[in-house]
Amino acid sequence: MPEMEHIKLGEHVFSVLADGPEQGAPVLLLHGFPVTGWMWRAPVERLAGAGFRAIAPDQRGYSQGARPTATDDYATEKLTGDALAIMDHIGARQFHLVGHDWGGQLSWLIAAQAPERLLSLTVLSRPHPAAFARAMAEDKEQANRSRHHRAFREADAIERMRAAKLEPLRRAMIEQGVPEADAEKYVRVLLEPGAIEGAMSWYRASNIAAASVPAVRVPTLFVWGDRDATVGRQAAELTKDYVDAPYRFEEIAGAGHFLVEEFPERVSELIVDHVRTHAKANAK
Repeated sequence: MPEMEHIKLGEHVFSVLADGPEQGAPVLLLHGFPVTGWMWRAPVERLAGAGFRAIAPDQRGYSQGARPTATDDYATEKLTGDALAIMDHIGARQFHLVGHDWGGQLSWLIAAQAPERLLSLTVLSRPHPAAFARAMAEDKEQANRSRHHRAFREADAIERMRAAKLEPLRRAMIEQGVPEADAEKYVRVLLEPGAIEGAMSWYRASNIAAASVPAVRVPTLFVWGDRDATVGRQAAELTKDYVDAPYRFEEIAGAGHFLVEEFPERVSELIVDHVRTHAKANAK
């Protein structure tokens, strides 16, 4: 069964959901907004059962021991730096990478910037950054789906969120596939001191020129639900243009944004199959 561990990196301590044999090929799973590493519990358990060492951290702003107060401390390069530092800490020169939502954005960037570190890439509900940028420019509906990106940068956004006790986030999670009990769990984390401020600082400190992110050269699985309220079909289907490696696109009918919460068995199966395939390929 997955257990909670803690990894200290400099002044920060990250809570990490981990399972699987220590000698197993490592798999890093990065969550997005507004959830935590708990969302990966089903894939972590399935990966462990398949012989992999699965690691799902609560990222900067979500871990109680890693909530700096300055917005600049959430710049995207610091978030990707955390992910790589965690793998350095456990001695993983190469690893499989899985990401959802904002964790997917970080995963695409790591794959583009440090492809030599990755054995495979799996991304859920987050198109390649350049595909997303194209869709935002060409598809008015995609711009509307992503309006929260702008809203979270408004000066009073955090104050409004706290005043509403994060009820809009709770409702949005439930509408997009998160079971009510889990949505409550994620909201409780974000209501802790400094948590919602840190989580929303990911948006405020984002400094990536998405359109200029190059194609990745890592074997990639991209999974998208056709009921995703934040990512439209055009952005999802454009992603294939930005992978110069074996690529697989899986569309899950009737699934919202939080695929792994809504379809844990199906998503776990896809992740394990992709990781296992490319673990074998790299072993040859």
